[in-house]
Amino acid sequence: MTLFSRSSEDKEAKRSGFFERMKQALRSTRENLVGRIEGVLSDRTVIDESLLEELEGVLLAADLGVKATSQVMSFIRDQRKKQQITTAEEVRAAIRRQLMAILEPRQKVERQSATAPLMVWMIVGVNGTGKTTTVGKLAARCAQEGKRALVCAADTFRPAAIEQLTVWAERSGAELIKSRIGADPSAVLHDALAAAGARGCDIVIVDTAGRLHTRTNLMAELDKMRRVAGRVIPGAPHEVLLILDATTGQNGLQQAREFLKAAGVTGLIVTKLDGTAKGGVLFSIAQELNIPVRYVGVGESLEDLLEFSSENFVDSLFSEGR
Repeated sequence: MTLFSRSSEDKEAKRSGFFERMKQALRSTRENLVGRIEGVLSDRTVIDESLLEELEGVLLAADLGVKATSQVMSFIRDQRKKQQITTAEEVRAAIRRQLMAILEPRQKVERQSATAPLMVWMIVGVNGTGKTTTVGKLAARCAQEGKRALVCAADTFRPAAIEQLTVWAERSGAELIKSRIGADPSAVLHDALAAAGARGCDIVIVDTAGRLHTRTNLMAELDKMRRVAGRVIPGAPHEVLLILDATTGQNGLQQAREFLKAAGVTGLIVTKLDGTAKGGVLFSIAQELNIPVRYVGVGESLEDLLEFSSENFVDSLFSEGR
């Protein structure tokens, strides 16, 4: 067996493993979205307006949101009028294609300065979304990819955050820079960037304090941290990743809108996807915010942060079996 074929087999096995984990995580969302679509289409021989109205209700109830739902249904109604959709199977295929069309263009947005000698990622979001845990998982992913990661504990308001991050850094093998409770987060970030440069690190992952998007003083603090990062490392932060809890559905979308305006968010990490039937909100987020989903959380272990693939996501939703 050649090295090339072994490499191809390894890649295919990895993709298959990711697909199975995604499919398992999306079980509730699949039942809430695709299961109900199947319920509407089952045994229907006539594609009439009554059926389309039922489908529209299903998409809205599955947290796709008004804009994403309108795009899907407008396409189907247009194709029906042209008599290019006449069967339940063609409706099903059209929904799948449109959902992919919503996600795929946003995922093609490339990361900024991906080849920079030292990457800086700021992780932002409200408390309770799994932000600090996700920082640990990101550090673990970097280690698996052979990168030297340094974690900056810039959430200096919550003692438990520093303690939690210390544990995650040890588990992931990442280095950690932290300070006392109540220290200036921007000063901690400055120290972390200096240390990362001196130690030859590849990436700095910055855990910021959880904050409500309505707290203007705390949002201003994020802006200050971004400026500090840019002064120390030109082009930094290269990513500002917003953590969204999938279980909040459309409420998470409003958070994302405000963080996008105030914090310069470049990508999303959607957590707790395995514990909700509201995974359809990813389509709403993509349609309205036009920013990519970088990772999804599908469990509690270090390995349960998956790089997002729109193809895997849609395929997992429409796959048969449980």
